[in-house]
Amino acid sequence: MARPISLEVPPRDPRSELTRRLEEAPIEHAEALLASYDLLQTMHDRGIFTVLRGALSASDKLIENAVTAAESPQSIRALRNAIILWKMLGSINPDLLQCFAVAVEETLGRERNPLVDPPGLFALLGEFREKELRRSMALVNMFLEVLGNQLKLRGGTDREH
Repeated sequence: MARPISLEVPPRDPRSELTRRLEEAPIEHAEALLASYDLLQTMHDRGIFTVLRGALSASDKLIENAVTAAESPQSIRALRNAIILWKMLGSINPDLLQCFAVAVEETLGRERNPLVDPPGLFALLGEFREKELRRSMALVNMFLEVLGNQLKLRGGTDREH
């Protein structure tokens, strides 16, 4: 009959493994350790640790001030406006927004104070023959119409006489 082979595994000492890894770490990670020491020294020189210590010691007061500021009507309105603006930006067709950006750049962005001589009455009427002007005026008109309807729906004052 076969005899079993005895297998004796030495007991594992996690402490000695950690000690061995710690002794080898400076050699294996010397460059990373030097970079982290430089970073720590720079943070110390700039006073970041002092600021962090102060913030941690005054954390209750900081949280209390932040909550008080967040509860103000102005903060609530600002947050609501930011959400609405975010939704508005998300709803704009990027191609249309690109058209706006190009138009702004070509009319206002080239010079610090663009000088535009006002056209005469007949020259102004002549510009209405341009299809691009009529197209952009129709877009502005549609925008103003929708804005007026929304103001009316939301309880804006009617000033029609």
